[in-house]
Amino acid sequence: MAEAYIVDALRTPTGRRGGALSGVHPLDLGAHVLRALMGRTDMDPAAVDDVVFGCVDTIGPQAGDVARLSWLAAGFSDEVPGVTVDRQCGSSQQALHFAAQAVLSGTADLVVAGGVQSMSQIPIGSAMTVGQQFGFPTPMSGSTGWAARYGAEEVDQFRSADLIAERWAIGREEMERFALTSHQRAVTAIDEGRFDRELVPLGDARVDEGPRRDTSLEKMAGLKPLREGGISTAAMASQISDAASAVLVASERAVKDHGLVPRARIHHLSARGDDPVYMLTAPIRATRFALDKAGMSISDIDLFEVNEAFASVPLAWISETGADPAKVNVNGGGIALGHPIGATGTKLFTTLLHELERTGGRFGLQTMCEGGGQANVTIVERLG
Repeated sequence: MAEAYIVDALRTPTGRRGGALSGVHPLDLGAHVLRALMGRTDMDPAAVDDVVFGCVDTIGPQAGDVARLSWLAAGFSDEVPGVTVDRQCGSSQQALHFAAQAVLSGTADLVVAGGVQSMSQIPIGSAMTVGQQFGFPTPMSGSTGWAARYGAEEVDQFRSADLIAERWAIGREEMERFALTSHQRAVTAIDEGRFDRELVPLGDARVDEGPRRDTSLEKMAGLKPLREGGISTAAMASQISDAASAVLVASERAVKDHGLVPRARIHHLSARGDDPVYMLTAPIRATRFALDKAGMSISDIDLFEVNEAFASVPLAWISETGADPAKVNVNGGGIALGHPIGATGTKLFTTLLHELERTGGRFGLQTMCEGGGQANVTIVERLG
């Protein structure tokens, strides 16, 4: 049976909005992680069949197929093509899926999957707000099919986070405790050097800038909700960030031909959808689907990465799946470490792989909520 092997995975530190990476052009940010990936694996870049990158809001410096342009900005062969994927927050996780599927199908032997996002330079939602000058207040405005199905229902991530909290009876204090734990775990991971092997520093960006050592439940309690009458606050939301990440996926033939040492294999990959108004609940359905397809149970998984778009998302997911909270986001998540949307998928995968290696775990599961009410699930098996 064909296999999709993971040879290496790495990422830049995640910069805060306006932080150490805010002035780096997205192409140079992507190029940096690509050069590091090729250098660390001692690979001839010309042997790569394709480059698949995730990126959201592909306008300005992120336009024009940022995967291809980042590869060229890295100084690599112009024979190698690139393609940019947009599955909203799960864009680079989907890039990894496309890369693995190409290898599994036998149509490619070496594919780089990754993502890049400069949320400092191109604010989140810019691709949508640009449409306003052309008479489209939202992407759905003017669609008779959408209106017939969903009417004028408000579709907003802040509302979705609140709807989930209400539906699963998750209180503000519970979400604040979860957020505080995210920061505490991230600080511990940094102090213990858990991220050192996966990080590729760039300029003044040496470590992740998001974790707040001085935060507290008292400080969180003083924040106003993100929307009138809501419950979710900025303390419970993922941080706006800048970063790039990349993974090298190889076939068995490529492993032999290039003398590579695989660190893991893709055990399962899939994606599912859910209610687009609730928007952020799809990881629940997608996880159940993935475990069923893989013939596994939640107890078979050693570590989980569930993107912390908002605290209510992983809390509802834990409630529904029965996952052990002690195995979920053990080094912190997006609330503390940031969510550079186009790069987050392979960023989380990189952390998951390295943590499996550090702890000796076998299986890791990654999932994340995505715009439109979607979610990807990747199950990776550590080798060795």
